Amino acid sequence: MSVENFWKWFTDHSEQLTMLNDISETESEQLLDELQHQLDMYCEGLTFEISEQTAQGRTMTISAEGDFDLFPNVVELTDNAPDIDWWEFVPFKQPKGKALKVTFDKFHFDTAKMFFLHLESEEEPDIIGLRVSVPDLPDNYRPSNSDEDDDLLVGVYVTLEALLGEFDCTTLVGYLEICHTPKEPFKEGFRPLDDLPEFVEWFKHSRER
Repeated sequence: MSVENFWKWFTDHSEQLTMLNDISETESEQLLDELQHQLDMYCEGLTFEISEQTAQGRTMTISAEGDFDLFPNVVELTDNAPDIDWWEFVPFKQPKGKALKVTFDKFHFDTAKMFFLHLESEEEPDIIGLRVSVPDLPDNYRPSNSDEDDDLLVGVYVTLEALLGEFDCTTLVGYLEICHTPKEPFKEGFRPLDDLPEFVEWFKHSRER
């Protein structure tokens, strides 16, 4: 499906999508399923999020779910979005602020209780390596190849994405590992995880010098 065809469908259904809260749950689910179907027809792998309605209308965020190969499709779609009353279209998941509480699967992450350490790499100086502490890890926790450890690592990544936004998290964070919370994190060079957005901004500017 072409970009034009996707936006034609969206334009034809924009009023219904604006009024999602005023139609039945069944109708709402069917409409959102059809929207995802239309998005899949344009480019499989993209997803969307529609905000709650405000006085300015709604915002639809188009995401590649961190798949860098699909980033050009996200940009193409949002760059060609029509001007529709009560709608704003945003590429990539945006940062959600600080002091976040993120749930992924059975894991819960509180950024105010987490720390990070920058892991530098001479071989890849343009990417950020991170060691992130996770509170309440079992004393005997050791990284392994189990599905549970994979879920824990993905949960931490999802937390980083919420802090940094999809674009910066995907393009800059190239390595991630997790650890117990150090007894004296500052003495060991760790910083509060809520400081990560400022660190990433510093890192981006330092590369431009």
